[in-house]
Amino acid sequence: MLSVFHRLSERLQLALDFSFPEQAAAARAAGRPLDPQLVAASKPEFGDFQANGALALAKPLGLKPRAIAEQIKACLQADPAFTSLCLEPEIAGPGFLNLRLRPEALAAEVAARLADPRLGVPWAGTAAVLASAASGGDAGLVSPAEPVIVDFSSPNIAKEMHVGHLRSTIIGDALARVLEFRGHQVLRLNHVGDWGTQFGMLITHLKQVAPQALTTADAVDLGDLVAFYRQAKARFDADETFQTTAREEVVRLQGGDPVSRRAWQLLCEQSRREFQAIYDRLDIRLTERGESFYNPYLEAVVADLDASGLLVQDDGAQCVFLEGVSGKEGKPLPVIVQKSDGGFNYATTDLAAIRYRFAAPPAGDGARRVIYVTDAGQASHFAGVFQVARRAGWIPAGSRLEHVPFGLVQGGDGKKLKTRSGDTVRLKDLLDEAVERCEADLRRRLAEEGRAEGEEFIRQVATTVGLAAVKYADLSQNRTTNYQFSFDRMLALQGNTAPYLLYAVVRIAGIVRKGGDGVETGIQGRQPLAASTAASGPLSFSEPQEWALVRQLLDFDAVIAAVEDELLPNRLCAYLFELSQVFNRFYDQVPVLKAPPVARESRLALCRLTADTLKLGLGLLGIATLERM
Repeated sequence: MLSVFHRLSERLQLALDFSFPEQAAAARAAGRPLDPQLVAASKPEFGDFQANGALALAKPLGLKPRAIAEQIKACLQADPAFTSLCLEPEIAGPGFLNLRLRPEALAAEVAARLADPRLGVPWAGTAAVLASAASGGDAGLVSPAEPVIVDFSSPNIAKEMHVGHLRSTIIGDALARVLEFRGHQVLRLNHVGDWGTQFGMLITHLKQVAPQALTTADAVDLGDLVAFYRQAKARFDADETFQTTAREEVVRLQGGDPVSRRAWQLLCEQSRREFQAIYDRLDIRLTERGESFYNPYLEAVVADLDASGLLVQDDGAQCVFLEGVSGKEGKPLPVIVQKSDGGFNYATTDLAAIRYRFAAPPAGDGARRVIYVTDAGQASHFAGVFQVARRAGWIPAGSRLEHVPFGLVQGGDGKKLKTRSGDTVRLKDLLDEAVERCEADLRRRLAEEGRAEGEEFIRQVATTVGLAAVKYADLSQNRTTNYQFSFDRMLALQGNTAPYLLYAVVRIAGIVRKGGDGVETGIQGRQPLAASTAASGPLSFSEPQEWALVRQLLDFDAVIAAVEDELLPNRLCAYLFELSQVFNRFYDQVPVLKAPPVARESRLALCRLTADTLKLGLGLLGIATLERM
């Protein structure tokens, strides 16, 4: 109910200005307008919203909180714009104002969403414009959207994507979808590991054991390439001669040697095709911009840091010592940006990326917000790199640079998820198993129910539900924690799972069709309500279960805004599951299809809005829905 929230904020602000004009003018001149502290009610019995500002204003205004609340209430009661929205405010405790929306105002909000393909979610900047106007600011200064970069997935060339890439890929995609839906210009970047010492090792090894892989496309499978990489790493760690040769190969590659470059390109192209097969399967869109992209900018990073006085030579290396971060001996920890041999490292590349991403076009991307989705183990690395970038002055005022950390995917034993042989689980194998398990369960249930369905239907449902289950099981967890991977839990038809929510969409859409609304649910190409519903007049609700569902539906826009700000997809998952639960209580306790005409049409409208909200919410998580299951 963001629009209602901002309308109420405006009325409360005006009530404060009118009730305490001198203090309000002085506070506004100081850049700190009197704050009514409007929040959503903590409990249903307190109404829909609470204004708690009277307590904080008691000291600066020199009045008791309850007296302040009484004056605000009197002013609100004389304001037609407020009384058309709310019933008479209630003063609770020492001076809290409880605000309850009028039934007709809530019904009007539901009707507005039924006609809105965005289901009430405003475009980026709308809420800021409203807030600015309410506080007397210049709404014209508020940007309608901002360029945002989401850096996610980031597999390494010559390695297969494994379960460790799952979280970054689907969390990053969900965040990008939410930001795009809000109207931001989102650049989805795949910062693949396509540069550095590992290529010197691999190319050197392949020259000796599989030279055809360096001259002929797809001469070896990616799985074999992974095995070759492991062999090369083992040789690099144990053989000084091999180590020297590998480093010389890196120098040739960085220097543009045509043979080394050709080999590098073949390896990258082969890995890229394998990655894309996974992305296509998961419906993930990404723009690849690997580490190699920033290679031309590395020397400028060092020069910038030197010119700003941040660079310090330490034991032959060029470093920036961090503020407030100390090592075991109490000395400040360094971020090494150029090694003693003149080479660069991951920190240098990440600094070059930050510098480029925030730089104004055409010298960079001109981003206003940059989000990195990586595992929590990299938190210290990014904290150091971010500090260096800020101290170097590369982050424009008002911009945001954020690390979105996530925990490990664990097995049932609470340890890092591995195969029985102890190897890392390949992402392809994990997705295959999810679909296969789903198909087996579907065939079993169809046989038990005596339903005859075609192979195409079975494949579509198994694929959709299987992939949805994997995504939702991950996204529904707080990303900052580890979680235990369980096919049995994620494929269950009961509980907070994708199959449960997908079935809820199918079931509710079926109710709407039975009701004869005449309009299919779905956010694409959405139409107004059918003539039969519109002709019956305004929506009307009377039962507690109806109002509970109304309020839950109207919270959707606030949840999306919270995910945009906090970057926690599990907030949306929790909302969708709770919505399905509230709907079930409504449908089980209140007649819909057999209700009297006026109540029937209003309740069908709630059914339709519920189905559409679930569809849109799941879509923002990257989860497709089904017509039948």
